[in-house]
Amino acid sequence: MRGLPALLSVLVAWGVLAAPSLAARPSDAGSAVQQAALYDGSDRHERLVEGARAEGELLVYTSMQSEDFAAIAQAFEKKYGIKVHSWRGSATKTLQRVVAEANGRRFEVDVIETNGPEMEALHREGLLQRVRSPHQAQLIPQALTPHGEWTATRLNIYALAYNTKLVKKDELPRGYADLLDPKWKGKLGVEATNDDWFAGVVSELGEEKGLQLFRDIAQKNGFSARIGNTLLAKLVAMGEVPLALTVYNYKAEQLKKEGADLDWFVIEPAVARANGAGVARNAPHPNAAVLFFDFMLNEAQPILLSKDFVPVSRKAETRLNQMPLRFVDPDKFLDEQEKWSGLYQQIIVEGSK
Repeated sequence: MRGLPALLSVLVAWGVLAAPSLAARPSDAGSAVQQAALYDGSDRHERLVEGARAEGELLVYTSMQSEDFAAIAQAFEKKYGIKVHSWRGSATKTLQRVVAEANGRRFEVDVIETNGPEMEALHREGLLQRVRSPHQAQLIPQALTPHGEWTATRLNIYALAYNTKLVKKDELPRGYADLLDPKWKGKLGVEATNDDWFAGVVSELGEEKGLQLFRDIAQKNGFSARIGNTLLAKLVAMGEVPLALTVYNYKAEQLKKEGADLDWFVIEPAVARANGAGVARNAPHPNAAVLFFDFMLNEAQPILLSKDFVPVSRKAETRLNQMPLRFVDPDKFLDEQEKWSGLYQQIIVEGSK
């Protein structure tokens, strides 16, 4: 499996016993999952609906916030009468759970929806099924993967969020070098594990120059590292963190619309990471799994937009449509994650202490 040494080091670091998943996987030649996922006849949708209603339910593992996922699940249930069960955890815990269950020969999950690098790790472990969906044609190019075993459903765009009572709009930094200003001392917050954001920004600045810039900011003004992007956004709204560098744009927008003392902006090019969905190779409800996968790429796109996510449908219109973005390459990032995680912890999390 391509990139396996790097993947194993990541999984060991995350606490997963990464025994070869191929040994835990039953043969899937001619399986019902393959048949449902790869069938492309004119009656594809009708066959999926018929099969899914016979199965009656499916199980989704997701890292999406519960209230946001509930809107999608309820819409799917209303349309098809098929019950959506879900389990929510962080992207790391979602990956851990799927791999651990596969190594224990437990195949309960039907669909996985989480961050791109974690989805790519599941592909490398051989735990996802390639899906041929007609809805993939209506997505932005960055939503598609070469192997087709997962497809992006939304973009998490890293934004800077600030407390509007503590920071004036005309004081906002226009570039990361502006954060060297002494006025930011003790006012900067980051999420403690956003190494993919760090890799994107530093690579855009030039690695040597970018690393030195963040070392200087950490030494002069410091970073307050918090665990959880949603928590970080709420701390900005509360005034505990005046300016956060790594808030997901959708959560900042949600809080702003709720009346929080918070607004957000980006320093271009903003770093965008795809979050995607994939069908488990041994999904116990194959037709329901593929039908839900299709739903995520089609009917769920306007639902995501209504929740202030950035959908991957080319029909979606957001304020970020025309903005230059630097996309995280999940395949490359997974190979280099050990490096970037180490640098992030050393410079950003530990460098301020």
